[in-house]
Amino acid sequence: MAEEIKPTFAIEKLYVKDVSLEVPNAPKIFLERETPKIEVQLNTAGGAFDKNLYEALLTVTVTAKINDKTMFLVEVRQAGIFRIEGVSDKDAQTVLAVTCQNILFPYAREAVSDVIIRAGFPPVLLSPVNFEALYQHQQQQAQQTKTETEKPKAKN
Repeated sequence: MAEEIKPTFAIEKLYVKDVSLEVPNAPKIFLERETPKIEVQLNTAGGAFDKNLYEALLTVTVTAKINDKTMFLVEVRQAGIFRIEGVSDKDAQTVLAVTCQNILFPYAREAVSDVIIRAGFPPVLLSPVNFEALYQHQQQQAQQTKTETEKPKAKN
């Protein structure tokens, strides 16, 4: 009789995969006194790359603009290697999209703030993110898209 594998989750490695900073309007932008408009974009990805080993990736892009001038643009790609065993592929994808992203986010948040400060600007503190709600929303959109593409087209 085969022994049942108990679900296992472990962090193997957390690392910054890529960091990018642009200050296209330096040095004049440092003389601006207006409060910039801050835009934050998040992208998540993940997948298996070896037996029971997965890479999760969180990309955070922060852009600050004053009118049409870019003050700065920072992009951090925070990644981690996670061991996930004893769960279905669907459950592993949920762990990657929710649990792993929740682990990566504080590291990405710190890296973004640090890069912005080192560039000579006041820190930008990213608000907490509900990755479970984001994942559920993505799943609903994917299901809706699938349903819409499967509908038979009406004849005129």
